[in-house]
Amino acid sequence: MKIKSAEFVVSNSDVAKCPKSRLPEYAFIGRSNVGKSSLINMLTSRKSLAKTSGKPGKTQLINHFLINKNWHLVDLPGYGYARVSKSSKKVFQKFITQYFGLREQLVTAFVLVDIRHTPQPIDLEFMQWLGENGIPFSIIFTKADKLKPNAITKHIEDYKTILLETWEDMPNHFITSSSKSIGKDDVLEYIDELNGNMDLNQN
Repeated sequence: MKIKSAEFVVSNSDVAKCPKSRLPEYAFIGRSNVGKSSLINMLTSRKSLAKTSGKPGKTQLINHFLINKNWHLVDLPGYGYARVSKSSKKVFQKFITQYFGLREQLVTAFVLVDIRHTPQPIDLEFMQWLGENGIPFSIIFTKADKLKPNAITKHIEDYKTILLETWEDMPNHFITSSSKSIGKDDVLEYIDELNGNMDLNQN
């Protein structure tokens, strides 16, 4: 898939105010500071489509972007950032939960995980929640340029070992690096494949 156009549509914390179109949606979510904004900008070949920040927790709204006029990329707030107040966390959690529960347009979620770290409980718990609620997802391992190939393989195997304790199969996953554009084609081809299974002329 080639990204020909990428436009910001709307930001909000009310799922009812998300776009009314029936276009397919792909939601990107992960722990704060996992490199989500950089990944979105890399995938769309736009340097500042999603706002990047040195301060984790920058994304605090549901952000919709219209890609190629026929599908939405959804940038969801990061989770697990200690400096965000408890009250804010509750608000984020509420509308994230509502988003996944109410958006029939959602095709799949992409859960971003920093490949440099050992499996984190908060990531595993979120994946478990998605599974228990029947929400399809893929894992996107970010910042692969920071590790050597053997270390990447080991960390993915660590995730696989833990996940297979409760899952029948290792979830679909991608290895990416925003700075090196690693994994860009793989993720976009996967979205393109899923889009190909539905009618993108609906609105």
